[in-house]
Amino acid sequence: MCAKTTQGCTWPGDDELMNQYHDEEWGTPLHDDQKIFEFMVLDAFQAGLSWKTVLHKRKNFEKAFAGFKPSVIVLFDEKKVETLMQDAGIIRNRLKILATITNAQRFLEVQKEFGTFDKYIWQFVQHKPITNKWKESKEIPAKSTESDAMSKELQKRGFKFVGSTICYAFMQAAGMVNDHLIACPRHVAVQQKVQVRK
Repeated sequence: MCAKTTQGCTWPGDDELMNQYHDEEWGTPLHDDQKIFEFMVLDAFQAGLSWKTVLHKRKNFEKAFAGFKPSVIVLFDEKKVETLMQDAGIIRNRLKILATITNAQRFLEVQKEFGTFDKYIWQFVQHKPITNKWKESKEIPAKSTESDAMSKELQKRGFKFVGSTICYAFMQAAGMVNDHLIACPRHVAVQQKVQVRK
């Protein structure tokens, strides 16, 4: 059971899984390529839906999408897509499933070009988290200049479901931007915790 630290951030509500995600992951600078890809997949499936819906299906997504391994996902064929379309444990959206396969291929291409996807994606914030100082949730934007640039570049490279709003949600999740409210203990905590590079 996680310690509830959301007296500042209100979006997790009373949902235990949402609070655990907020307390342990959201906003923590992330540099592990496979975890980065996982968040890209989950944020794409979130499009038009709530994060709570996606989070509660996260374990199912992990199983359905081979532990979020891009090198395995690129091998998914039409038969696999049809199998996924019958999987009630995930969000059965054909366009998003096909986009995940496409994005896995694009992800591997970027890794090959830059060495790691981490080196590529963090350039959009000059390799340093942007720390905002919001007092109220209503101040937090849905997108930013940085997410606009990321979206444009990812689309140019052939990625799907990477609009600016989705990119900003990814930036928040991966700690590229710290949008914890200043009253939230995590606002300071995430600045002191950087996940190990791999």
